[in-house]
Amino acid sequence: MITHLPRSIARVSSAARCQAFFSTTHTLNTGIQRIGTDVLPPMSQAVIHNNIVYLSGQVDATADDVVGQTKNVLAKVDTYLKEAGTDKSKLLTSSIWLKDIDRDFGAMNEVWNAWIDPNNKPVRATTQASLANPKMLVEIQVTAVKD
Repeated sequence: MITHLPRSIARVSSAARCQAFFSTTHTLNTGIQRIGTDVLPPMSQAVIHNNIVYLSGQVDATADDVVGQTKNVLAKVDTYLKEAGTDKSKLLTSSIWLKDIDRDFGAMNEVWNAWIDPNNKPVRATTQASLANPKMLVEIQVTAVKD
């Protein structure tokens, strides 16, 4: 949000002011850092903006059950959080998608509870969804603060 414009720009109409501000040397620096853009070409694995780290949904199709997949996914989450300069103790939110919530919620939740920092639990939503690959049983996305 722009709260103060130079006086020379502030004297003109709002439309002209915006056009002048954004089309001159006052171009805003977005300050966006992208991580893991080479892993899956259409997206970043993590994006950092204003000291907030946004991870894309992490998945695994190598393990045969939800316990193994959840462990592998959370290891990826740890890796990308570390690369972004933060860790699971700074999580704000988490979204978890399960292929079969009735069958897998308990087992996934046991792995989650063993992994999560018990003193810094994020808000979390868990739902059932069809995932991109039939072998995938769980997808986890998190957002964290970077100090």
